[in-house]
Amino acid sequence: MQQDEHGDRRARAGGADAVVDPLTGRLLDGRYRIGARIARGGMASVYEATDLRLDRTVAVKVMHPGLGDDNEFAERFVREARAAARLSHPHVVAVYDQGDDDGTVFLAMELIPGHTLRDVIRKESPMSPARALAVIEPVLSALAAAHRAGLVHRDVKPENVLIADDGRVKVADFGLAKAVSTDTQHTATGGVLIGTVSYLAPELVISGRADARADVYAAGVVLFELLTGTKPHEGETPIQVAYKHVHEDVPPPSSLEPAIPAYVDALVARATARDRELRPADAAVLLHQVHRVSHALAEGVLDDADLTADLTPLRMRPETLEAPSPDDTAPDPFDRHELATMTAPLRILPPADAVPPRPAPPRPPRPPAPAPAGRRRSRKGLVLLLVLLLLIVGGGVGAWWFLDGRYTATPGVLGMTQKAAERELDAAGLDTEKGPPAYSETVAAGRVVSTDPEPGSKVLTGGTVTIVLSLGKERYDVPKLKGLTEDEAQDALADGHLGFGTTAEKWSDTVAAGVVISSSPKVGTTLRRDAPVDLVVSKGPKPVKLQDWVGKDADDALAWFKDQGLTGKVADEQYSDTVDDGDVISMDPPAGTTVHRGDNVSVVVSKGPELVKVPSVRGEGVAAARERLEGLGFTVETHDAPGSLGLGFVFSQSPGGGEMVAPGSTISLSLI
Repeated sequence: MQQDEHGDRRARAGGADAVVDPLTGRLLDGRYRIGARIARGGMASVYEATDLRLDRTVAVKVMHPGLGDDNEFAERFVREARAAARLSHPHVVAVYDQGDDDGTVFLAMELIPGHTLRDVIRKESPMSPARALAVIEPVLSALAAAHRAGLVHRDVKPENVLIADDGRVKVADFGLAKAVSTDTQHTATGGVLIGTVSYLAPELVISGRADARADVYAAGVVLFELLTGTKPHEGETPIQVAYKHVHEDVPPPSSLEPAIPAYVDALVARATARDRELRPADAAVLLHQVHRVSHALAEGVLDDADLTADLTPLRMRPETLEAPSPDDTAPDPFDRHELATMTAPLRILPPADAVPPRPAPPRPPRPPAPAPAGRRRSRKGLVLLLVLLLLIVGGGVGAWWFLDGRYTATPGVLGMTQKAAERELDAAGLDTEKGPPAYSETVAAGRVVSTDPEPGSKVLTGGTVTIVLSLGKERYDVPKLKGLTEDEAQDALADGHLGFGTTAEKWSDTVAAGVVISSSPKVGTTLRRDAPVDLVVSKGPKPVKLQDWVGKDADDALAWFKDQGLTGKVADEQYSDTVDDGDVISMDPPAGTTVHRGDNVSVVVSKGPELVKVPSVRGEGVAAARERLEGLGFTVETHDAPGSLGLGFVFSQSPGGGEMVAPGSTISLSLI
């Protein structure tokens, strides 16, 4: 996600602009649904977007209108984007896709929620040397991978270093600067990218041409800024800053922070040497030097003369310093009067051969011829002179041997087979040792993925170089997780080198609560290391709220329980004077209780009122019959039977003797 220093970068996803952007909501290439704009720079804007095909959130960088209209630019942009997409490294923002949707040229990239290195500099700089080197190390690791792949960044600066919320460091916009700024002026951009002048290598200012050493210079400037909290060259206009890059060395960080050791100053001086021949050949070499300095800092070394001398560029060592020459060796692309008056922003600088030639300095006068010797030197003096010369030559050879002669550069054997690498190292006079193999996303199995020391690093002649062979891409299958508890499933994922994603809960009548129902991706799917796996975990049977069935038909209640997945049963049948026969007297649990499928619910069913057996009083006297029935709680009524003789005896009764009736029922007696 590239942008100039004056852009309003917001690396954290979700930050929307106050004004609705016309691209927001648009579907690019039938695949990317554009969301809120999260950053805007000199040549492009960055949006949060949804990749509808893969159902993931990405960052989409859309070139500003006009850039995509240039066919030459579009072809160059596509070519550089493809080169960047081939660069797979943990500290590089991944490029997923590029396209042109009816003139809208865009890139789809990895979205990094977080902030930029610029935010870190504002909050933490000046940093301790150890902290500054720890911050710059992943940046150099990313640049080293790019340089090995033949890719030059060209726009290294804090704004292009993204720091995720989880602490991951990612470098963005590989190859894009080259797509915009070519070796000749480009009408859409005017050549040099405005806003990046603080990190421009001198050769970029003079000729516009760059190699890996331009990235090394920019990384050295970033390191200076981490150590001091300021940029090494400041000016009122971009031209004045560019002039200083060409004609002034980056000052030692200790000039602003006196506690910085001399060997850290030397590291910065080596990385930011104006003569690119004095800089490390690429970021891999600079990274090796950073490791040496980090080790010295970790050991608490305050001063290391050998390390300082080894890192200090040759022309800056005390024994090589001379009085300033009247003729500047660097071509001067600026007229000094023009420099003092110009305020226009820097766009592109003329090539070196366009600068008017400067007059040659006057030739120094020839020294006078030595006067004739007054007397012959003594034999003893001649011997002393010869001894002195031998000591000087011997000391020079010894110093050369100690500082450089006994070392050789580690050959580049990355990507070779083991045998080919061993032959290459043997030809360089180095022994080979095989280290533990390692997985690689880019290097085929069985080929060299890294060496220690790294390619280009100094190593003693006859020393040992450890090679690490690739195991190929690191992939793992999703294990069987169904039937495990959530904790057991997470442990199984960790043991299988996969990550735990999210958990979704689901009701289940067959799987106990807390047990995994399924996973996504499903079992057996092959994934990268630490790829997230989502789980669906049972919440157990779905809960049911009991209805009130008291006073209602018991058969209907039992049928409803069954429909809800409950087990209903009749716990008892009881007489009731208030509840009709066959209706529910009570429930357990009571109505309103929340239960789960499979739970038991019992009911008590009414048998209606309790019945009493009517005794037979036929033939008894009316007084005795009345007393007997009323004693049992019945109500007695009497009447004469047809043809009654008035004798006062019971002729018949209703209900009859032996029948079952409710207590308190009325018994009708017929008298004869």
